[in-house]
Order: sequence, then structure tokens, then C-alpha cells
Amino acid sequence: MNRTLATASPLVLVVEDEPELSDILIAYLQRDNLRTMLAASGPDALRLFREHNPAIILLDIRLPGKDGVDVLKEVRQESDTPVIMTTALADDLDKMLSLRLGADDYVVKPYNPAEVVERVRAVLRRTLRTQQAPQEAPLRIGQIEIDAQGYTARAFDAQENPVALPLTLTEFRILACLAKRPRRCFSRAELIEACLPESDALDRVIDSHLSKLRRKLQDAGCDDLIETVRGIGYRLWRDS
Repeated sequence: MNRTLATASPLVLVVEDEPELSDILIAYLQRDNLRTMLAASGPDALRLFREHNPAIILLDIRLPGKDGVDVLKEVRQESDTPVIMTTALADDLDKMLSLRLGADDYVVKPYNPAEVVERVRAVLRRTLRTQQAPQEAPLRIGQIEIDAQGYTARAFDAQENPVALPLTLTEFRILACLAKRPRRCFSRAELIEACLPESDALDRVIDSHLSKLRRKLQDAGCDDLIETVRGIGYRLWRDS
């Protein structure tokens, strides 16, 4: 079932199998001049995502057919479309899993639909700023090159052969943040503010993202590129 507004405003794909919740959320989104499209199952969500290329996805975790975490995995394999997860489960493990897989934010039910709309607007504003930002040359730091405009990162071997780094959106933001000021130590709170500004992520969520980012860098031959500074946070490049 699809609900749309005949405007050129951003398209929000709402993935929710509870009609009462989806009706309220869609009404609030449309009142804020956002177009909406509804999917009530995981397979329907993926089909509509591929057919209509929404500007952002509001994705429930508990869904029939395919759960939201599996839907998020497939979306991230194909696109960096912003995703805000919604769930009735306030478990930190669910939160960390979603963010680690590349979700941009996380909302726990019961939520205030007006707050969800504000979060959607905040993520869309950030995405628009990125798209409209002046072109910058890729940043080269040692063996890695970071393209802030294309949201891509590459590693280079000894022969200068490039290898694409398969980073999630959050992993990319963390790497770019560290690379802009190499050797500066960033606290976990600073990384959350810079890379997950609309989220209520916990410090250990950043640790989880850093662990996966390090593993991907190591797989590309960039060992020991990110250093943990005990009791403070993280920095790019060791001084030794």
C-alpha cells in the first residue's frame, strides 16, 4: 500500500507493520510536507527501496518476512540512503547492532511522532549539506585516500594500487573525522557528536564502530593506523 503526496518534497519510506502506528507517523510526516510510502514487511521494503529510491527510510526492526536488521544489511550493500531504525526494544545490543550495520539513528517506541519528524528533517538537512558542499579534493593520509564528496575511501599498497574500503556510513564519518586532524586525540563523546549528531548512542557504540573500522583497514594492509589513547579516546597514526 502506498501513500504519496504530489510534490517534489523528499520521499520517506516508512517500514512499519502496525497500521495504527504507521497511520499516525505518515500523517505527521505529510503534515510537514514530506512525501511518504508505506511498506508493511521486509520484502516489500526492499522492493519499494529499489523501485523508488527514497530520500530516507524509517525502518522497524520487528517485521514479517524479513526483519529490519536484515533489510538494513541489504540496503547498505547497495546504497548510503539514510536509515532511522524504530523498535519497541530498548536493548542496547539491538541499538549497537543497528548502528554498527550503518543506521543513521535509532528511535525507541513508544515515540513522539513529532520528534521522529524532527529527526528525519535533521538527517535530511545533513545529507543536503553534504550534497551541496563545495567540491573538495580527496584527502590523502599515508596509505589511505578519503573522498568526502563521494563518501568513499581507498587504501593503496606499496605499488600504489588502490583497494576500495567497504565502510558503512558511520565508519566513513569516523575515519574522515580522524583523518582531518591526524594525531589529534578525539574523545568518544566528540566522535559521537561529529559522526552521530542526532543519535543518543553510548560510548561503547563508538568502540564497536572503531573495532570494525580497524579490522577493515587491517584487511586492506593499513595496520595500526588508529591508536587507542587509554582513558581519552582515539587518534589516527601512532607517533612511534
